[in-house]
Amino acid sequence: MQNMEEIYEQYSNSIYKYLFCLTHNEDIAEDLTQETFVIAVKEINKFREDCKVSVWLCQIAKHLWYKQLKKSKKENNIMLDELDEFAESKGIEDIICKKEEKIDFFKDIQKLDETSRNIIYLRVIGNLNFIEIGEILGKTPNWARVTFYRAKQKLKEVNKNGKES
Repeated sequence: MQNMEEIYEQYSNSIYKYLFCLTHNEDIAEDLTQETFVIAVKEINKFREDCKVSVWLCQIAKHLWYKQLKKSKKENNIMLDELDEFAESKGIEDIICKKEEKIDFFKDIQKLDETSRNIIYLRVIGNLNFIEIGEILGKTPNWARVTFYRAKQKLKEVNKNGKES
């Protein structure tokens, strides 16, 4: 097995992206990434090598995110530094529109069931292939492919229904 420094170098960026997909917050994703590797260092002797290291790390990261959610409710307030960025920007209307589109997209995703949300996050935002998604979720690559397709269909339906209202 590789040493933890090599593992960190190889997987930290992927774990950060995965956590960012879950949290939608750079600071929280960064903190949880660091915490993931702290736990990995402490628990490395419990790693059974029956799965890839990346899958094991994603499981740790996911459990940390769930633990974080239980501790505190997610805040939907705009950060003060984002307000400063908007105020200084020349194209404030464009920034607001893009931000609203992104917010609407993530709101639509939140209307989906947990499995569909996870598949969308892992595939679209995490840029993972179906083999990796299957490993992370403990399913086959074909299951991941079919579930992703169905999740996209559900997302289109949610988006369509939201615009008709």
